[in-house]
Amino acid sequence: MNEERTTSRRRFLGTAAGATGVALAAAAWRPAQAAAAIPDTGRGVESPTAVERTFRAGVFQLNLDRVDAGLLKAQDGGDAYAEVINEETGATTFTKKHIGAPKYDDFTIRFGFGMNKAIYDWISASWKMNFTRKDGSIVTAGINSQAVSEREFFNALITETGIPACDASSKEAGYLTLNFAPEYTRDKKASGAVTSSTKQKLWLASNFKLELGTLDTTRINKIDAFTIKQSIVTNDIGGERDFQREPGKIEFPNLKISLATSSIASWQTWFDDFVIRGNTTDANEKSGRLVFLSADHKTELAEIKLFNVGVYRLDPDPEDPSSADQIQRAHVELYVERMELNIPPSPVIT
Repeated sequence: MNEERTTSRRRFLGTAAGATGVALAAAAWRPAQAAAAIPDTGRGVESPTAVERTFRAGVFQLNLDRVDAGLLKAQDGGDAYAEVINEETGATTFTKKHIGAPKYDDFTIRFGFGMNKAIYDWISASWKMNFTRKDGSIVTAGINSQAVSEREFFNALITETGIPACDASSKEAGYLTLNFAPEYTRDKKASGAVTSSTKQKLWLASNFKLELGTLDTTRINKIDAFTIKQSIVTNDIGGERDFQREPGKIEFPNLKISLATSSIASWQTWFDDFVIRGNTTDANEKSGRLVFLSADHKTELAEIKLFNVGVYRLDPDPEDPSSADQIQRAHVELYVERMELNIPPSPVIT
C-alpha cells in the first residue's frame, strides 16, 4: 500500500486529453491540442522533490469554495501519508517503530486562461499578500466523462505559481502551473457527469508582448519561464492531528529575456546608466507588463504587471556571430520587486 501511494504521488495522475474531455471545455480546444503533452514550464516550476511526470487521459474538474472553477489540463497531489519514527528504547536490540501525525502532499494543477474568475482572484490576492485559505475539491472522471472519485481539500494556501516560457518560435499551448498546500484532504466517492460552465481560451506560447517603460520591446523573441513562490510555515504544536499552515514570505523571481541585437540600443543605454554609473534609485527603475494574447495578437487574455524593474546583466552577443543566416540576439536579465496578475472580465482589444 505504501509503495503504491509513493508511486502515485510522484507522478501526474493524468491530463485532460482526448475529444471527450476537450468537448466539455470548449469547441475551441481541438482533440489533437488537448492530447498533446504539456510543455515544460522551465526549471524551478516543479517542487525540488518532483521527478519526471507521466500523463494519461482523463477529465478533472476543480471546485473552489463550492464554485465550479473549470476543467484542468492536469493535476496531481493531495495524498495523505505519515513518516516512520524510530524509537531507541535501549532495552532491546530491536528498534521500536511507529508513525507520526498524518501529512499531505501539495497539489499541482495546470490550466489555461479560461477558468472561473475565482481561481485567478485567489492567485492575485496571494501575490498582493492578501492570503486566503480555500476549501475545494478535484473531481476525476473517466473517458466517458462520468465522475469516479473526488478528493476534497481544506484550508489550502498557494505555494507556487508557474508562468510558462514565452517563445515566438513555439507552436505549443501554454498553461499556468499552480501549487497549493492543504491542511488536510479527504477522498470520497463521486457520481454523475463532469461538466463545466467555463469556456477555455487557448493560449499559444508565441502570443505575447512585453512593455517596459520606453524601452524598445518590439524585437523580443523569448522570456524564460519563471515562478512566484510563497513559503508556508507549519504550526505543529498541540494535540491536533492535522496541523495548521501559515503563509510566510513571497518571492518574485528575476526575468531573463532574449531580443534581437538590432533593437538593443535603448537597453544598452539603460544598462550603462543603471549598472555602470550606478544610478539605481527608484526613479531609474521601470514599470511595465507582460501580456498574453489570443491568436489575433490583439485580444488580451491576461497580463502580469511588473513593478520596480531593474537591469543587472546584459550580454549583447551570446550567439555565434559566424552564422550569417541567423538573427543575432542579446540576453538581458532583470530583477522585479513585485508583480500583479490581472485577468480582464471581458476581452481587451489593443
